[in-house]
Amino acid sequence: MTQSTQKTPEKRKATQIQRKLLSRSAQKQLSHSATISILSSALWLVQAASIAGLVADYATGADLSSHLTNLILFAGAGLVRIALNHLAEYWAYKAADESVADLRRTLLEKIISISPFSAARPPSAQFTSLFAEKLNALYPYLTSYHAAYRRTMVMPLIILGISFWHSWVAGLILLIGGPLIPVFMALVGYAAQDASEAQLKEVSSLNVLLLDRLRALQDIRLLGAQQHTTEAFADKAQALHTKTLKVLSIAFLSSTVLELFAALGVAMMAVYVGFSLLGELNFGAYTTPLTIFEGVFLLLIAPDFFQPLRDLAAAWHDKATAQALMVELEDFTEAQTQSFVGPATQEWCAVRSIPADALRNPLIQLHGLSIRFNETCAITYPDTTIQPGTSLAITGPSGSGKSTLLALLAGLVPPTSGDILINDFPLDATNGNLWRSQIAWIPQFPQFQRGTLADNLSLGSSPEHVQRYLPEALQRIEAAHIIDRLPDGLMTLLGEDGAGLSGGEARRMMIARAICSHRPVLLADEPTADLDEETADLIKQALLNCASQGCTVIIATHDNKLASAMNATLSLEKSYA
Repeated sequence: MTQSTQKTPEKRKATQIQRKLLSRSAQKQLSHSATISILSSALWLVQAASIAGLVADYATGADLSSHLTNLILFAGAGLVRIALNHLAEYWAYKAADESVADLRRTLLEKIISISPFSAARPPSAQFTSLFAEKLNALYPYLTSYHAAYRRTMVMPLIILGISFWHSWVAGLILLIGGPLIPVFMALVGYAAQDASEAQLKEVSSLNVLLLDRLRALQDIRLLGAQQHTTEAFADKAQALHTKTLKVLSIAFLSSTVLELFAALGVAMMAVYVGFSLLGELNFGAYTTPLTIFEGVFLLLIAPDFFQPLRDLAAAWHDKATAQALMVELEDFTEAQTQSFVGPATQEWCAVRSIPADALRNPLIQLHGLSIRFNETCAITYPDTTIQPGTSLAITGPSGSGKSTLLALLAGLVPPTSGDILINDFPLDATNGNLWRSQIAWIPQFPQFQRGTLADNLSLGSSPEHVQRYLPEALQRIEAAHIIDRLPDGLMTLLGEDGAGLSGGEARRMMIARAICSHRPVLLADEPTADLDEETADLIKQALLNCASQGCTVIIATHDNKLASAMNATLSLEKSYA
């Protein structure tokens, strides 16, 4: 009883998500596909009647014209069925493509709205697996289940009515055998959904583990933990293997049950028709003994009575997988995460009477600013004014909130209370994007996009802008020898970790990118951390040059030498409330 109670909310949740899954357009397309599919299945009754007519005509010695009529009817119905099947598949796949594209768009909008400083930000491997791999599992459900469900609701009833019309025994055979299949399908289906949910979770867990271990590969080698890592990964892989086999075993079990009852139903129909045509059974027909036409016709339509149930059983497992996936989608899209301040378009800003250049040459003021991480942890910052074109060093022990203050200033996380004023405009959703367009960001850990070094240095800038400012930026950080030693110079391909560049060189390239962007505000998080003194002095001088040219430079640092070179210092204490 407890287990059933625990499952109910998840199943109810999956049903609600399933209703949200399809847009009105996709629902109409699937409805068209299902209706056409029913018409195609109904044409088999016409073809079965044509075949039964041919057999009866042959047995009674009918003339050639009757044979030709049945042959033409059979061929014509077959061609129409082929056309209808293609049309039904077209509408189904169109609806599936539209629905999956909408879901991918929703996932992208969600992931790009999550702040990189959000503690609840999902692992990139989990998002990638969901976005690129798991969403494809919806295609079998969307293209098969709805049409199979509608056929199951219509075609067995039509065939059952026709069977009763010709013979009450034939109708009774189908009536007894048919309902047992959905009962077993439902019982097995509930287990299939639980198994599918467990398997999908294991896929995400394995992907996250693999990406984490690849990122930490160098540390694993240095610590000599190769064997332990391999064994842990093998255990995870085995767990996924076990859960996948469980899903497959349930699928085979349900298919076996279905085929058993379908075979028994068709066999009973064949026995009744055979003995009736032989004259051994004289009951079941209403007025006369069963004719050859009726017998052959009933034999031909009996398997088609079970065929929609077969199709539904095959699609039932796709439905279970889709429902498990939709629960994961809902958990992902409704997760409570920290978002950027905004985003907002410049057009929206104009509507709110904020001119496009209102945030340039900014006077930055902090009033009562604080951020709360949870019920027991919050940081409060002192009121501060940062004049345009000045430099400020944010100092303090680790954990005092230096990086968090930079994130607050960039609008990467919203404050819990207080205000950040930019030229007397409060930083909020109406100007978040516009403010970020004025900022050059230097992260604590250099990050690149996969592409050439030139592409990374010119990220977010026009070709004309790059042509004008990139040479100056490279000159300021004395990067000529770095560019020269790379195999293809500025056209050298880099990975996300900046492969081919040392740590100091990667940090200098981040500085060059910030300088090249020529933004009025530069935020740098520990720009000289873990660098030799010569490289640190070079970066310090580059930052000072930016400040001397009117750029507002704000850095978070433990480097006392760098902090003392700034115009002002904001010292933070490690205190939580």
